[in-house]
Amino acid sequence: VIRHRDVRASYYGVIDKFRLQVSEQSQRKALGKKEIIATLLPSAKEQQQKEEEEKRIKEHLAESVFFEQTLCQPENRTASSGPSLLTVFLGIVCIAALMLPTLGEVESLVPLYLHLSVNQKLVAAYVLG
Repeated sequence: VIRHRDVRASYYGVIDKFRLQVSEQSQRKALGKKEIIATLLPSAKEQQQKEEEEKRIKEHLAESVFFEQTLCQPENRTASSGPSLLTVFLGIVCIAALMLPTLGEVESLVPLYLHLSVNQKLVAAYVLG
């Protein structure tokens, strides 16, 4: 008996392989082996609930789109392409922070109050990444 103890919706459709080896108890030599492929599927009840939920969401979206089209006038907006100015500014600040000297460096033309600690540089690198 093989039991799947951690059943989650995110594991549905995942393919697992099990290998069965048959051997005599006194010998280590395998007499035969077989690979079994198993896929975790949702129960019929869960599948039905999921389909009903998707249907309700689609109906709600259709109603909201209809409501939006009948009551709201279309706005003349141009679609923005690329990253926002805040994102670009934040990236430039992080790059500048990484280029500043680290605390403890003595031969630097940059004032001491602009020397950053290793932790501050790690935060800048994390935000940039």
